[in-house]
Amino acid sequence: MCLGIPGRILEIRDDAGLRMATVDFGGVRREACLACTPAATVGTYVIVHVGFAITEVDEAEAERTPDVLRAMTGAVEAELGEPLPGPAT
Repeated sequence: MCLGIPGRILEIRDDAGLRMATVDFGGVRREACLACTPAATVGTYVIVHVGFAITEVDEAEAERTPDVLRAMTGAVEAELGEPLPGPAT
């Protein structure tokens, strides 16, 4: 199974000629390459897969996706070996 997780771009910078971003995934921040999403700007929601922002999504879709992934707990747990954490409180 391949999962892309939605997050919001917080910061964009140039790293040796590559557009890189700090992306927030509901409180968890990770780096992502923006080579596949050249129009993305700060505040844009993107789907990130293995460190690459592969597409832009709207905010409503980005907020709905974690709930869908949590609803698939059995499938995700079988694939990852552990369940996804619950919603942030």
